[in-house]
Amino acid sequence: MPDLHPIAKRIHNVQPRPVRLTLDDGETGVFEFSSTEFFQREFRGEGVRTDADRDAEFRLITSEGHESVLLGRSGPDEGGWTVVGEIVEAERAEE
Repeated sequence: MPDLHPIAKRIHNVQPRPVRLTLDDGETGVFEFSSTEFFQREFRGEGVRTDADRDAEFRLITSEGHESVLLGRSGPDEGGWTVVGEIVEAERAEE
């Protein structure tokens, strides 16, 4: 079986502590994930952003080919999920 995605592994190992994510557009944010799990190579997680946008929920998913980890957002006035971007870096946030 091929290796698990390195960013997904890093997020999974840091949580439930805060993790700083950097997206492909350069935006960074601090997130706390209540759950993360692997289903073979597929990765999923759910959490909140703690430094901004506190009313929204966030999800992590791997792309169809398991080549990237995507961040999705659902706000209180929205009817579904929107992909915010691809995560290019994840590190433990200072508490």
